[in-house]
Amino acid sequence: MTTTVFGLKTEYLDRGEGQLAVFLHGWGSRAGLFDGLLDLCSKKYRAVAPDMPGFGGTEEPPEPWDVSKYADFIVEFLKPFAPSSVVFIGHSFGGRVILKLTERELPFEIEKIILIDSAGIKPKKTLGQKLSLLCYKTGRRIMSLPPLKKLFPNAVESMRKKRGSADYNAASPTMRQTLVKVVNEDLKNDLPKISAPTLLIWGTADTATPISDGELMEKLIPDAGLVKVQGAGHYSFLQAPEYVARVVASFLNIN
Repeated sequence: MTTTVFGLKTEYLDRGEGQLAVFLHGWGSRAGLFDGLLDLCSKKYRAVAPDMPGFGGTEEPPEPWDVSKYADFIVEFLKPFAPSSVVFIGHSFGGRVILKLTERELPFEIEKIILIDSAGIKPKKTLGQKLSLLCYKTGRRIMSLPPLKKLFPNAVESMRKKRGSADYNAASPTMRQTLVKVVNEDLKNDLPKISAPTLLIWGTADTATPISDGELMEKLIPDAGLVKVQGAGHYSFLQAPEYVARVVASFLNIN
């Protein structure tokens, strides 16, 4: 289905009837990856999953967004549904947006939250990473000087590609700047303020958002429980779909 939010053509999936369950996908992903969980939740809920701006079938934002702007987008997207309460399910970046939503006064109650391999905790840089960043910034400044830039016009771009993550290198200029804004925000201090019952689902072999992040969230969120998916990586809900589905069904009382 298609709608318009903040002037952006927005695609979304909409299944079932009843109270709203909203799925928010990860960075570089799209709503369709939730297909199995959408079908499960549609047995009890109206399960809705938008492609967030810059991903799937939804247009890019006109300028780089931060996490707050994505939270604004979700609130605006939900207005036509006029929910009194919402269950939020988020993977990775989608979880980060949900954490940002819990900071603010909303026109609906957040009844329950499910975070799957969620982002939101900014990792501390090691000494090696700090030195690497310093070397990169110094090299970039030097190679941007007019004489050197003329001699080596592709040097800065080559340095960026070597240093940048796969997500960063695959993104458009607008989404690269968005990614920088997003990953540099630490939402750890907001976790103790979350009042909704929260289920944390985590792959024990996740290297993007390590299991230690899940353990910290379980410690800091007042009403949280952590389910570890043994051997699964960052997409635990796709790597162990039946197990994750059973856990979600139990938490949401879906028969």
